[in-house]
Amino acid sequence: MALITFLFAGLVYADLPFIVVGTFSSGSVDGHLPTDWNPWILKNVKRHSAYMLVRDDGTVVKAVADASASGLMRNITIDPREYPILQWRWKVANIIETADVSRKESNDSPARVYVAFAYDIRKVGLLERLKYEAAKRIYTQSLPLRAISYTWGNKTPRESIVPMPYTGWFKQLVVENAASPVNNWITEERDVYEDYRKAFGEDPTGITGVAIMTNTDNMGGQATAWYGDITFKERTR
Repeated sequence: MALITFLFAGLVYADLPFIVVGTFSSGSVDGHLPTDWNPWILKNVKRHSAYMLVRDDGTVVKAVADASASGLMRNITIDPREYPILQWRWKVANIIETADVSRKESNDSPARVYVAFAYDIRKVGLLERLKYEAAKRIYTQSLPLRAISYTWGNKTPRESIVPMPYTGWFKQLVVENAASPVNNWITEERDVYEDYRKAFGEDPTGITGVAIMTNTDNMGGQATAWYGDITFKERTR
């Protein structure tokens, strides 16, 4: 899978108890992508996964990967101090039996939800800064220096935080694995603020984007997943 890119946006929300980032349930099953979400194409990957709105316990996004990788992304600005709780639901049709998210050659997953964060490049060392500048020359989209991928893994234990093998800028947090039921909807709720602190050892700044991805490009297999609405909420006091 190629290095991941996100565009940044200037939408700001205030005085709301929650923000629905993925309003898939209100979409129309007409062949179009959900509102405010755009294709996320990885330049180094020739085959792209397919995404469509379908009916399955409401209107949801269905993702199909066949030796492919791509995603859907939404650019949005959210303060994780105000809205730290991320909630979504998803299900998968199958586990990728030989996947290992810690290795480049087997970093496939039937389902991922990414959260990208703003980060001051002046805080990184010279070597990392040079790597970042080189990446910017290759990728036309803005590139985050920090992101969490909430990942459906294989044998990696749940709650494991695993660096993305392509870049230490991204961390994978395994929330489901081969022990999780397939073909069943699972509702997830994560404290993004605290997850970021565990992953990167510091407090997060602003959230700049959210994405979903189903990829099997590394090992050439097949996977199908469904994604329900994605919401950021205030922490219950």
